[in-house]
Amino acid sequence: MKTVLITGANKSIGLETARKLLKEGYFVFIGSRNISNGLEAVEKLKSAGLNHVEVVQLDVTSELSVQTAREELGKKTQHLDVLVNNAGIHGGVPLTEMGEVAGFKTATATDVEVFKKVFETNLYGVIRVTQTFMDLLKESSQPRIVNVSSSSGSLTLHSDPTWWGYDHKDAVYLPSKAALNMFTINLAYELRNTSFKVNAVDPGFTATDFNNHNGTGTVEEAGKRIAKYAMLGSEGPTGKFISEEYSPETGEIPW
Repeated sequence: MKTVLITGANKSIGLETARKLLKEGYFVFIGSRNISNGLEAVEKLKSAGLNHVEVVQLDVTSELSVQTAREELGKKTQHLDVLVNNAGIHGGVPLTEMGEVAGFKTATATDVEVFKKVFETNLYGVIRVTQTFMDLLKESSQPRIVNVSSSSGSLTLHSDPTWWGYDHKDAVYLPSKAALNMFTINLAYELRNTSFKVNAVDPGFTATDFNNHNGTGTVEEAGKRIAKYAMLGSEGPTGKFISEEYSPETGEIPW
């Protein structure tokens, strides 16, 4: 049975991705910073008849937590077929009384500590988890890494005044995803002569508590998109930035 670890999988898109992969016959490890939330997610899945699932306590910002999670998984499996780096934060978004986005963090007024906090999860956390679980991934015959990104991390689109999201400039979250994209490029390049497939995947503008449910897409759509690239065959792409919301025909989005 193929195995997958999904970080931040106790709710929203991560949980839906787990549900999709469980239905495809994968054994899923739910990475959850809060173990109680993770156990609750596992019970939800098992109550739906999806039993090949366990929770692992995993805080991507903690070296000790990540190392301990690796040790725990090593007791349960000799290989990891898929790593989905899903955990992410936006660092806080001001909202109106109606729950709509009131503004974005600016480049001139946002404290550097906010940048550090967001990058610690969205970039350094991905690097930390990927490097720590690389040995288990290398034991798979067809290892897959999906870094959950965002179209908002596209430098090309954010420099185009005609793009619908041009005025949605968040000085912290956007750079964190752009940096994640470059890490994805480098990782895919390093692993280009192996059986790895490494891609950055935008789940779409999804309505979750991440954006106070202001998104236009559903978690079902988002989970399906991520699961698709977690299950790539040998002819599938690698080193790509994927957004089926932006480009339904080709799936690719400009970096």
